[in-house]
Order: sequence, then C-alpha cells, then structure tokens
Amino acid sequence: MRNNLSSQITLTRVSEKYYKPENTFEYSVLTRFEKIPAHIYATMDEASLALADEIAREIRDKQKAGKKYVMVLPGGRSPLSLYQHLIHIHKTGNLSFKNVVLFLLYEFYPLNNETNSNLHQIRESFISQIDIPESNVYYPDGFMNKNDIYDFSCKYEKKIAQLGGIDLMLLGIGTLGTIGLNSTGTSVNSHTRFMMMDSASRKEAAQLFSSIENVPPGVITMGVGTIMEAKKIVLLAFGESKASIIKKTIEGPVSDTVPATYLQNHQNAKVLLDLSSSYDLTRISHPWLVTNCEWDNKLIRRAIVWLCQQMKKPILKLTNKDYSENGLSELLALYGSAYNVNIKIFNDIQHTITGWPGGKPDADDSHRPERANPYPKKIIVFSPHPDDDVISMGGTLRRLCDQQHDVHVAYQTSGNIAVGDEEVIRYCEFLRDISGKYSPKENKIKAKAEEIINYLRFNKKEDGMPEHPDVLFMKGTIRREEARNAARYSGVKDENIHFLDLPFYETGLVKKNPISENDVEIIKKLLLKVEPDEMFVAGDLADPHGTHKVCLDAALAAFDRMKNRKWMKECRVWMYRGAWAEWEMDHIEMAVPISPEELRHKRNAILKHQSQAESAPYLGDDERLFWQRAEDRNRATAELYNQLGLASYEAIEAFVRYMLIE
Repeated sequence: MRNNLSSQITLTRVSEKYYKPENTFEYSVLTRFEKIPAHIYATMDEASLALADEIAREIRDKQKAGKKYVMVLPGGRSPLSLYQHLIHIHKTGNLSFKNVVLFLLYEFYPLNNETNSNLHQIRESFISQIDIPESNVYYPDGFMNKNDIYDFSCKYEKKIAQLGGIDLMLLGIGTLGTIGLNSTGTSVNSHTRFMMMDSASRKEAAQLFSSIENVPPGVITMGVGTIMEAKKIVLLAFGESKASIIKKTIEGPVSDTVPATYLQNHQNAKVLLDLSSSYDLTRISHPWLVTNCEWDNKLIRRAIVWLCQQMKKPILKLTNKDYSENGLSELLALYGSAYNVNIKIFNDIQHTITGWPGGKPDADDSHRPERANPYPKKIIVFSPHPDDDVISMGGTLRRLCDQQHDVHVAYQTSGNIAVGDEEVIRYCEFLRDISGKYSPKENKIKAKAEEIINYLRFNKKEDGMPEHPDVLFMKGTIRREEARNAARYSGVKDENIHFLDLPFYETGLVKKNPISENDVEIIKKLLLKVEPDEMFVAGDLADPHGTHKVCLDAALAAFDRMKNRKWMKECRVWMYRGAWAEWEMDHIEMAVPISPEELRHKRNAILKHQSQAESAPYLGDDERLFWQRAEDRNRATAELYNQLGLASYEAIEAFVRYMLIE
C-alpha cells in the first residue's frame, strides 16, 4: 500500500537542481546566503534514513575503537522517523547500542505524571526498542526537589565531561527559534539549568499534556553553551510550519532573539530539512537570486508575484527595467519584453478565477479550472475533522450546493478529543433534565448522564491515559451533530453526510495510530458507492505527523487503488488549505470569489461548531477564533489578487489540483 503519497506533492514545486547540486561549485553558488550547511531532502523519511545510516557508521567506528558514543536526544516529533530507522538498522543490520550513552536535552518541570515526561516519550519511541543498557541513559528528573536542581545540573555537566564530551547533539527547533527550549534572550554561555518556558514553547508542548493549562511552567534543559560544546550538531526540521524560522536560522543574523542562529558559529553543525521546511530558503523560494533557473509556468508566476510586491506595482505595469534590476533578465531573454511576460502571467492568473467550482454547464471550459461536463456532478468533500469543510471551503461548499451538484461531505475522523469536558457536562445535564421530564420512570439514560457528569467533575483523569469510552462517545456525538448542522446549513442533503470515523484516530489520546489498511478500505467503500466526478481534500502539509496529513494519505492511498477505474480517471481532485495559511499564488489553480453575503454564511456555518469556539482544547498558538482566521485568510487572498491588478473581491478560497501519481 502506498500510504505516504502526500510527501510527493512537494516534488512538483522544486527542481532537484536547487536542492541536489551536482558538485561543490554549484552548491556554493546556491547556498551563498546560507550560514549553516543545510542538506535538503525530498521527504522527511529520506532525510531521516540518511542520518540514521550516518549515526550507525559512527557508532560502529566507536565500537571498533573500544570507545563510548555519546548522543543527546531532544524531545518533540522531528526525530521520530529517525528513531524508526535506527531501530530498523538495530534489528536487521546487526547494530548494537551497548556502547552508546544517551543524554536527554531537556525535561519538563515540575511533572505531575511520568506519562507526559520527555523521558517517557523517548523511551516509548526509541530506548525501549534497542539494546542500550539502562545505566547508559542520563536524564533530568522532572520530579526532583527544586532545591536539588542546581546540584543535578552541575553533575549533569560533569558527567558529560567525564565521558569525553558529546559526540552528536540532535536538536529540534521551535517556531520562535528555540533549541532545547532555550528561549529568546538566552546567553550563548548558558549551561544546564532550570528556566521558565516562553508561551510559544508551552503552546507547542500542549499536545503532550492535553491542554496548555496542564503544561508545566518550566524546563530543566542544557543551555546554549552546552549545545555549542558538542563535537557535532545536527538540527532536524520538517514540515511547512518550520519554513519561516528555518530561513531566519540559516540566512539571518546571529541574534539572541533567535537562539538557533548561534549554530552559525559552530564549526561542525548542519541542518537536515525536507522540501517543505526548506521552502523559504532563497535557493528554493527565489532561485533566480542565486542561479540560472529552470523556468516553468509556476516558477515564472512566483517570480512575477514577487517582483510585483518588490516594486509595489500590478503585473501589467512592470517594466523591462524592473526585471533587469531584480535578477529576472532571463525572463526578458526568453519572452523578448516585459509586456510579453506580463500579459502571459496576467492571463494565467485571471484564468484561475471562477464562480463555478463545479464547472459551468454549457460554457466554453478551455480556460476554466473545472470542466463543464458532466453536469450536475457527483462531488465528495473530504474533511479531516468535523469542521474543516466549512472553515476551509465553506463558501465553495455552499456555491456547489446552490449550483445543484450532488454534494457529499465525508468527515474522516470523529474529532472526539477536541471537545472540552465542560461541553460534555452541559449536554449531559440537558440529557438528564429531558429524560427526567419525559421519561421519569426510565432511569437508564438519566443514570448514565449522571454517571458521566460525576466522572468528569470528581474523577481527575490521569495525563497520558485514554479518555473514558462514555466520555469519548459523548464528545464524538457533539461534534457529529455540530457537523451535520453546519453541512445542512450549507446546503448538503442529510443522506449525503458521511461520518467515516477512521480507526487510526480512535485511540482516546492525542497520539494516534499509523494509517492502516482499514482506514483506506473505509474511504474506498465510499468512493465505490458515490463514483464521484470531482473531489476536494485537505492539502495541509505543515505538520508532517498531524491528523490532516494522515487523512490526506489515507484518501490518496484509496484514490491510488481506484485510479484505473473509468470514473476515477475522469475525476478531478482539488486540494484546499486549512485555517492557518493559503496556497502560495504560484500554485493556485482555482480561485473561487466569495461575496460579502457568502462570507457571512460561511461564518455562520463555522459558528455551528460551538464546541470549537474559545473553549476548544486544541486551538493552537493563534489567538483568533476559527472564523476570524478563515476570513482573514480569504480576504488576504482576494487582496493579493487585487494588488496584482485583477478584480477586487471581498474574499477568495483557493485550490490546487492533485494529479494522480502513476
């Protein structure tokens, strides 16, 4: 089963020339803005495998010399794929870890439950599956007395020195450039100590602790000085959410406001990236500034949009001088003049705009994103969570229904962990009171409601333990009925609302299972039932381990199975983005204008999801509510179209076509 097809989507964006240079000269030309060696791979898995092989060689070299190999492991999700490859090499490649000494980079403090500790996460994902002696694992104790922290920190540093120093320091990076949770203002000379976490780090850690309220206020961490004393440093960063901070880390100035930039001063540091996390680097995002380009339609469009923003001009006002003075003379040579390039790209972007996302019947569709026939179309909108459909494409969803297409919505997961306990209590109190009024002699429902209320009020669930099945059922039901209400409000027929409840999600924990055959089969069954002419899927790739990506991979795997069927060959698949970011202009292939009235309807549909308002457990680090994020994003897209010299709309929802991979 090809279950990671989403990782190949980024390959359509970037020529290998920019991230796999053929020789040292080309590499030096491409990386002239980069101050830390950056190695870019097509996927997270490819990068992790390369590093795992490198680590395995170094461990074996130390074994031959009869020496210890000292590694420091971070927390977070960036190293998880690396751990899996190291475990595989251990089990199949005769690699022993008996000469390896592990130190943990940090531990949360103070801890109330061992399950939430960084140590527990690393034990579960790595240490427990290799043959490293327990005596070779060193870590801060998140339960120690606060009066012992200073002595522990001194002993931690001393133990590292006794072992001859750190051979390999593995690091992740926070969205503000933290390394080892060393936040803004950290001194380059800092060593192991207790420090308070900044708000961004606490929000990132919230996924481990169910909510930000449960995240400990501080951390015992190696300092930047300890990190910089390592013989070799490798920073791992994967996914679009890391692209912005990676650019600052690698191309920006050294500053204590971005602690990761200190790595620029280390003689043996490097950064391993996938294409998504490297996307803001100059050689990937603006290659014309460092080398001759392999120009295709998307790269030309990206260059022109960038030039418009640099010059603060619409497309049709760009001049030959603008091109020449901004590194784009190649385009003048290819097209003869600025006018020729301008009109080509203007028409290209103009043709993305359509008020008929399902295709306009009885119309010339040669310059339209979606074909005119068949009409009406059978359409499936896949929604990873029970609200992504209306948040991400609520205006387009309503437009498709208003234009008389047979629209189905498939909610891929129950979203049951993203409901606050107080919501369940409120609904159970409602259920109890209704049961008491209309079925006073029937005590089962009333008793169950009382049981759930008392459980949530008086039994503190241990962190890291699965949610109680009755509570999960109630939370799932709340989200299901909110989704049904919002879809119905948008015009979807009741019989066309599908709840797939993919099994990978149903763990009762933040941590989910990997994609399985069962997940793909459930989607396949729906495809065979509907045989759609058009489909929409969530194309969010910002988090390489997140639910959206797993849902996308499950859908793409099902499409892959069906690709030889006649209806699937003729079906078009469009990818939408979530609440946080829109597709870049160079990739947008369909832009659906949203009127002020339609935007108001979209907001109302989002507000049907009452449990996902301010009290939702996983709102992320954005203070705006979901409807505010969605409207700001849609208005920003419309404003960009207007700045480029196209029509002025209230808002725009944007889509990129997914091409089935052979």
